[in-house]
Amino acid sequence: MLSSSLRGMMVLTAAMVATAVQAQPTPYRHVDGWAKFPAGRPFGAMVSASVDSNGTLWVFERCGENTCAASNLAPVLAFDPSGNLVKSFGAGLFVFPHGLATDHDGNVYVTDADGKDGKGHTVVKFSPDGKVLMTLGRQGVAGATEETFNRPSSVVVAANGDIFVADGHGGDSNARIVRFRRDGTFIKAWGSRGAGPGQFAELHCIGLDSQGRVIVCDRGNSRIQVFDQDGRFITEWKHFGRPTGLFIDARDNMYVTDTESGGKRVAGSKRGIWIASAKDGTVTAFIPDGGLNPTVSDAPEGVAVDTAGNVYAAETNGRTLRKYAK
Repeated sequence: MLSSSLRGMMVLTAAMVATAVQAQPTPYRHVDGWAKFPAGRPFGAMVSASVDSNGTLWVFERCGENTCAASNLAPVLAFDPSGNLVKSFGAGLFVFPHGLATDHDGNVYVTDADGKDGKGHTVVKFSPDGKVLMTLGRQGVAGATEETFNRPSSVVVAANGDIFVADGHGGDSNARIVRFRRDGTFIKAWGSRGAGPGQFAELHCIGLDSQGRVIVCDRGNSRIQVFDQDGRFITEWKHFGRPTGLFIDARDNMYVTDTESGGKRVAGSKRGIWIASAKDGTVTAFIPDGGLNPTVSDAPEGVAVDTAGNVYAAETNGRTLRKYAK
């Protein structure tokens, strides 16, 4: 375990952490060919994932391509523990699938991080059977009001039903966190563009720990920021490379994906899945980019973990869904 050797993690660089984890064996093995699609249904860019209370793995996928703008395929997918596709819905509703989360009732929330032809810039809540229960944002309208988003990238739901949206995917999009009540009533927003505490360069994922703290992947600034639910800054962690995907389990184990580090982006860091404590950011393990695709990074954008500790990796570049068993 790395926890004893990596105390004081907040002051370490990504290169120092990468060197430490590289010396440790990964406690996971890749389960080859776990996810199964029906014949003729191509794997597209897999963006985000979540496991509900029934053990169903939900994935948001870009319609067999890297966009759903002109597709009639369903991008919201549900897999059983054996990797069989058991449900799919949402065809024709989205432009650029991005974030996905589930709540305690099994409802599924997704974000559409672009807009085109009167669609997009929304957060949609589905029942487990695919019925649209609520839409936040105005279809096809980009904005920064209480009723609009601009490229929302991720969503998470608190135990009381409050909804937190990471609104902004870099560029000229928004750079804020928006909080709503479970019925969609706006509560507040915080954040602005920049590199200081409470500022964001490219929002990419969001989660909640057991204390209810809001943990945000500020990928553009190569850091994770931690807030209370009123938006007060608590701390930041800079040793996860360029954090892209996030999953926090009931025991505050935090799984952070990094698809982009290496080369000139974050010198010395590695692509893969970091496993750490959501309490203080202490790293305990690392699952490296599998190197299974010879032309693109195999590191995932989305990550989810079941109650047995199996890790599911949703790959955007590799266009597949992988399982890593302990």
